[in-house]
Amino acid sequence: MTEEVQFCYDSALEQNEKVLKHLEHELLKIRAGKASPMMLDSIYVDYYGVRTALSQVANIATPDPRSLVVQPWDRNMIEPIDKAIQAANLGFNPQNNGELIRIIVPPLTEERRKQLVKQVRAEGETAKVGIRNTRRDANEELKQLKKDGTSEDEIKEAEEKIQKLTDTFSKKVDDTLDLKEVDIMSI
Repeated sequence: MTEEVQFCYDSALEQNEKVLKHLEHELLKIRAGKASPMMLDSIYVDYYGVRTALSQVANIATPDPRSLVVQPWDRNMIEPIDKAIQAANLGFNPQNNGELIRIIVPPLTEERRKQLVKQVRAEGETAKVGIRNTRRDANEELKQLKKDGTSEDEIKEAEEKIQKLTDTFSKKVDDTLDLKEVDIMSI
């Protein structure tokens, strides 16, 4: 395999790994009945005029599987954090005691679980589209290399390797989705 063809394959591999990592990160944000600090990753607060991630202005802990505790490093931030959590519309009702904010994570209803599974499947489909786009880009790059003089047999072999890579990563996406779906549907 020539250096250019190997580079094309390595580039596709790297891109697919990024797609899978992104999927795993997005799935962490979808709650499965257990409390996780990642649930609050999308929350930003106004920290002295600067829009700042909640994790940058407070410590977020999970003392038990059903609750989160947010303890700001600056007590003046307790009200803006409380308002930001309510405004995020995550279905939480934060309880502010003046020093920290306690969030009780409500148990999921069957209907909500089904909605979350649909959301997980949508994230999975987005990941699969990314993997297919990577395959398309790699194949276009290989066609260009063929025009530039790389042998037809080598291009054919590389296309087969890229297809196997695509199949492997599609299977990994399916496995990841199945695990998350089981996690969501288990009570």
